Amino acid sequence: MKRYIFFILLITGLFSTSFAEDVRFTASAPSTVGTGQQFAVTFTVNAAASNFSAPTFKGFSVLSGPNQSSSSSMQISNGNMIQSVAYSFTYYVQAGNEGSYTITPAKVVVGGKTYESNSLNIKVVKAAQNTNPQNNNNNNTQNRQQQNNQAAANISDKDIFIKTSVSNASPLQGEQVIVIYKLYTAVGISQYTINKLASNKGFWSEDLLKENEKPKQYKENLNGKQYIVAEMRKVALFPQESGKLNIEPLEVDVLAQLQTQRKRTNSIFDFFDDPFASSYQNVKKTIRSNNVTINVKPLPTANKPEDFTGAVGNFTFRSDINKTETKANEAVNLKFTISGRGNIKLIDKLNVNFPPDFETYDPKINDNINKSDNGISGTKTFDYLIIPRNEGTFTIKPITFSYFDLNKGKYVTLSSPEYTLKVAKGDGKQSSATLTSVNQEEIKYIGSDIEHIKIKPMDLNKKGVHFFLSDLYYLLCFVPLILFIAAIIFRRKHLKLRSNLALLKNRKATKVAKKRLNKAKKYLITKEKDKFYIEISQALWGYLSDKFSIPLSELSMDSVNEALKTKQVKDEIINQFIKTLNTCEFARFAPGDELLTMDNIYKEAIEIISKTENELK
Repeated sequence: MKRYIFFILLITGLFSTSFAEDVRFTASAPSTVGTGQQFAVTFTVNAAASNFSAPTFKGFSVLSGPNQSSSSSMQISNGNMIQSVAYSFTYYVQAGNEGSYTITPAKVVVGGKTYESNSLNIKVVKAAQNTNPQNNNNNNTQNRQQQNNQAAANISDKDIFIKTSVSNASPLQGEQVIVIYKLYTAVGISQYTINKLASNKGFWSEDLLKENEKPKQYKENLNGKQYIVAEMRKVALFPQESGKLNIEPLEVDVLAQLQTQRKRTNSIFDFFDDPFASSYQNVKKTIRSNNVTINVKPLPTANKPEDFTGAVGNFTFRSDINKTETKANEAVNLKFTISGRGNIKLIDKLNVNFPPDFETYDPKINDNINKSDNGISGTKTFDYLIIPRNEGTFTIKPITFSYFDLNKGKYVTLSSPEYTLKVAKGDGKQSSATLTSVNQEEIKYIGSDIEHIKIKPMDLNKKGVHFFLSDLYYLLCFVPLILFIAAIIFRRKHLKLRSNLALLKNRKATKVAKKRLNKAKKYLITKEKDKFYIEISQALWGYLSDKFSIPLSELSMDSVNEALKTKQVKDEIINQFIKTLNTCEFARFAPGDELLTMDNIYKEAIEIISKTENELK
């Protein structure tokens, strides 16, 4: 028995010492970089962390991040167990102008305590003067970046832009304003990413688009030019103060697909060439929406009710009580419901006064909010639990709710009915004092007697039966140890799999492509041409990106051809894949039988992905 106890204490001591390491949170990056150079900034912590707070990258452009990864290892040496865990948060940034810049510390929370990394001092010099040996490997990257910048400069502000529209430029304080950010594009776009959301100081905001909801798309003719419009963000703003308030711009990175024609020669065989033969170049461009200022008018002060707390909109008010006859010490539920359209989520309380003979509690508040294109509406309920302590007849006076009615342009006060509650004698007299928590701060004297102390029956055990050293005791000692070891093994396998992101994407490439093809089939049936071609295009390009670990920004016809040849895919399949991509882009604007063309492209997409998958097995 002593050996078992010694073994358990030994294992516990080993594991406790292995996790006694001090937490280290460090930042690393090159000390000198060239203008336009792309490099990594990595923050590493040797413990499980949460609530990562990013630093500021003044003087640098953030290309991606934070990209999270982790690693874990365990060693046993001379009877001692050593476990090391590392969590990394990596940013890929690009240097701008020459000068010396400081990247501020990042923050993480470990075990409820906040840790701060070191700051980084980075010097940016001219690319030709950078002595870093890695610059030789970055020449191709810089050349591609320069080509991307030149291509982005060829995209004018009339080709891609964001327009901010508001439903009301002169609202009242508290009145709902719908703000829509519309992306207008006259060129093809493969994806976009919102870099910076507007802070909207002075407003309470509510996002009207559901999570992962696709933006609404349609075509619009603006100043004689045809655009594809995507409503990328829609919010309801409620101004909390009067005066001129600014709606800050939205910053977005878009990945545009520019079509480049193949150069023609003077050969007579050019007559037989495909006149539509072309390739596509992905170009990254950062755009910002226009700045909008709205003039918020204050609410009128004339005839303003005393119980007005800022509700603005159109509302109804009702109350319900579950019973008007009860006994002392029995609970009664009184519920108030506010319904309508406006700043309903900002209504936080009602002015309620109950008789001192009632024991009451803070209300249970429930919100049922509806989001639509017209803004915010719904219901808000205040559910009060009331316990009368003495018999008698009591009156609950009417409760009022006041708001500013936008339709009528004046304050409106709604009232609940008066309730009479008849309380019969309960099972016994009650305690001499009680405290009510709603609008009453004094202790009210209610009864005269003291409630009896209730004694529970005692639990007895049989003589000679003990928990210590029993079978259950041993089971409870060893099961946690076994579960702990199993958890460590499982976590190591899980971290190893997650660390290989390329392998995960490769395995899921076909599955993701099939999902997009299924969506495309639905659009084929409903004859929604634009949505159909978007899903087909994303299925083909996404499959190539995930299968060959090529970022979407670097995908082109040339990179596709090279990647497939590297995997020794047959030339006829490579040509068929590229032909399918070109056919998909051309068919979006080609005349003819749309349904027949869409059906053929759908079959070609399924066929070429299946053939490619078989070749790669």
